[in-house]
Amino acid sequence: MSEKTLTTSKFKCRSIIYHSSGVPLVFLHGYSYNSTVWRRLGVTELLQQKHIAFLAIDMPYGPKSECQPKTRNEEASVALVREAVQEVFKTETPVMVGASFGGRLALKYAAQFPVKGLLLVAPGRPFGDETLVEAYNKFNFPVRIIWGSEDNIVSGEEMRVLADKLPDAKLVTYQGAGHSAYVSHPDRFKHDLLELYASAEQT
Repeated sequence: MSEKTLTTSKFKCRSIIYHSSGVPLVFLHGYSYNSTVWRRLGVTELLQQKHIAFLAIDMPYGPKSECQPKTRNEEASVALVREAVQEVFKTETPVMVGASFGGRLALKYAAQFPVKGLLLVAPGRPFGDETLVEAYNKFNFPVRIIWGSEDNIVSGEEMRVLADKLPDAKLVTYQGAGHSAYVSHPDRFKHDLLELYASAEQT
């Protein structure tokens, strides 16, 4: 596992990378976090122990991110992820993990590029883009949506509708958790991550 600055055509961003054979995982943090959140939760250590390749990127949005230049432009962020995936994993198709704003970007990435699966934590505004919504019925891979029952930013009803619109999706509710359910319930999140990954490997 190594930490390095990933340089693409438009950005320079801190990233945590672990190489191994098999399907890689790509992590997109929420607006209030950066790539180190996955290390703090013990996710990166777990994946290294299990020899699962991953890439966690500091994204251009958010005050804590070490990525320059800063932007909240979604297309630019998706393009950054695509370039990073191709640079780090070449032709391998990843499983995408995204939280909040990162979850929305994971959905947009999956609408444009191949993925093996999606693990989303309360993705923001999943119905704010007609082109994105039209792509949902083509998501022929496993999707897990995690939502905290005390989330006051993203509604449970919206998450239920999203799960219904995706062909192979399951909504998992973390009772008592807020918007960052993966941060407050790291052990459960790691269990759900490995479960989704095992399903995605078979697609």
